[in-house]
Amino acid sequence: MKSDSVVIIPTYNEKENISNIIHAVLGLEGHQFDVLVIDDNSKDGTGAIVNGLIAEIPGRINIIKRPGKLGLGTAYITGFKWALQQGYDFIIEMDADFSHPPKDLIPMQRACASEGADVAVGSRYVTGVNVVNWPMGRVLMSYYASAYVRLVTGMHVHDTTAGFVCYRREVLEAIDLDKIEFKGYAFQIEMKFTAYKMGFTIKEVPIIFVNRVLGTSKMNSSIFGEALFGVIKLRLESWFNKKRFVRCRCSGSTKG
Repeated sequence: MKSDSVVIIPTYNEKENISNIIHAVLGLEGHQFDVLVIDDNSKDGTGAIVNGLIAEIPGRINIIKRPGKLGLGTAYITGFKWALQQGYDFIIEMDADFSHPPKDLIPMQRACASEGADVAVGSRYVTGVNVVNWPMGRVLMSYYASAYVRLVTGMHVHDTTAGFVCYRREVLEAIDLDKIEFKGYAFQIEMKFTAYKMGFTIKEVPIIFVNRVLGTSKMNSSIFGEALFGVIKLRLESWFNKKRFVRCRCSGSTKG
């Protein structure tokens, strides 16, 4: 039976994690989630592993293969459009490396399904600093980056850069996904800010973020630079291009 919820997992060289994370998501008790993997032409066989799981567990797993590394933001946009076309009501972003605890998919989906949220954010900072195995410098950079975003944008969200997010389909239908500009770290900020400016309700669900054990991080300094200057651009655009933040049903399910 098809689920009403799909978890989108972007991958690039995640062979150490992909099978385990998919099994963890599919094995949750309390709600059924389907999985969509967006693979950017991994060289380590990630796509082949997913294809094997699709054959093993038909109907629950899907994969979209792209020709190369095209950016995290475009991976999620591709996944959003696919999920809307398939009729899912709840669409969730999640990393492949277990930094986002699979068990927290259930309270995040519940926040949108029955607790009044349009967007649920798996938040590292809503109840303090809940990060495990990160160097202190990176913790401070991430924490104060979110504080900086709150200051510039006015969003009442503690973890503005979080990549563990559940959207009601109505949010993604209202956002013109083709106008989402940023591809890296700032993509997460842009999506939340756009939903916030459109008047959607954002709720933070506390999680404990655990740094990856297997595989290699894709974070780099250019991603932080995009976020630093991108936030200012978003704020200015909200002043001078208000039409962008008006709700519509002009994208998502019909484009791409």
